[in-house]
Amino acid sequence: MWGWWRIVPRIAQRYPWPTNVLLYGTLYSSGDALQQLLRRCEPDWQQTRHVATVAIVFHANFNYVWLQFLERALPGRTPRAVLSKVLCDQLLGGPIALSAFYTGMSILQGKEDTFLDLRQKFWNTYKTGLMYWPFVQLTNFCFVPIYLRTAYTGLCGFLWAVFLCYSQQSGDGTLWSIFAWLKKKEASENERSPEK
Repeated sequence: MWGWWRIVPRIAQRYPWPTNVLLYGTLYSSGDALQQLLRRCEPDWQQTRHVATVAIVFHANFNYVWLQFLERALPGRTPRAVLSKVLCDQLLGGPIALSAFYTGMSILQGKEDTFLDLRQKFWNTYKTGLMYWPFVQLTNFCFVPIYLRTAYTGLCGFLWAVFLCYSQQSGDGTLWSIFAWLKKKEASENERSPEK
């Protein structure tokens, strides 16, 4: 019997665009659901639908086209080609994707100022992303087959979505806001636990 780990690559090879888009969208919206679970707030499925919408309508499709474009423009796995792809991704792809997320979420949430989150959180989030995405894309361009690169980005995007969705709802786009929240959460749990 075949496991899913054998079936998905075959389906992705045969139908790369829809497979990658669906996997990416599912993983990204799951990141929002996990973020809500970790915050122990009441599940907001409308929020998760908004994240899924942005992920499927823009992010997954953009990543699929973008990664294909990078491979055609800078083919191969030589160190120069890989580093050039990573640099292009961080200087062009990252800011576009980040801007689309904050703006798209504001539009779907019906915020009056659709660019407020983008103005307030873009630079902090972008700098935080520079600590994560170059390493993700380095492994992506070196080791992952072209037809699975968007799905791999979505897999790594799952962790990023946890952070990004938290930042969009409660944080300021910095990694420190997550640490402060975790520290505050731990302190409140210690206060609630009965003393021995």
